[in-house]
Amino acid sequence: MALEIERKFLLASDDWRKSVNETRHIRQGYLCNDERASLRVRIVDDEKAYLTIKSGKAAISRDEYEYAIPLEDGEELIAKCAGRLIEKTRHIIRHGHLAWEIDVFEDRNAGLVVAEIELDHPDQEFEHPEWLGEEVTGDGRYTNASLSQHPYHDWT
Repeated sequence: MALEIERKFLLASDDWRKSVNETRHIRQGYLCNDERASLRVRIVDDEKAYLTIKSGKAAISRDEYEYAIPLEDGEELIAKCAGRLIEKTRHIIRHGHLAWEIDVFEDRNAGLVVAEIELDHPDQEFEHPEWLGEEVTGDGRYTNASLSQHPYHDWT
């Protein structure tokens, strides 16, 4: 079983931009999303495609299974996700043996920027960079699956 252990934060400033090591463009859509699991197709830089199954509620850890699929299949599947799409630019910042992923959302989620860090265990200590803001790990609104159905643009 694959376990994703992740913490999410809002950003306090744009100072993170000085430390970016890598940037990717991501399009992803949700074929299904309910209280038990989500099934996502993701296309990275219009070059690679992945199918991902996640189960569990928005929390520090969830089951996650991800598989590379042919790009053509990914494009066909993402076309079936109309209305449940996310587009974002992901910036990677390597810090020690950990990497921060800063997602700058586009389209209906424009204006939202979220930092994520994947950990080896839920209690793992990590440095909190000065640009890090409020933690939103347990807030289900900030999951990509939720943002695909309830975009940031519509929040009041």
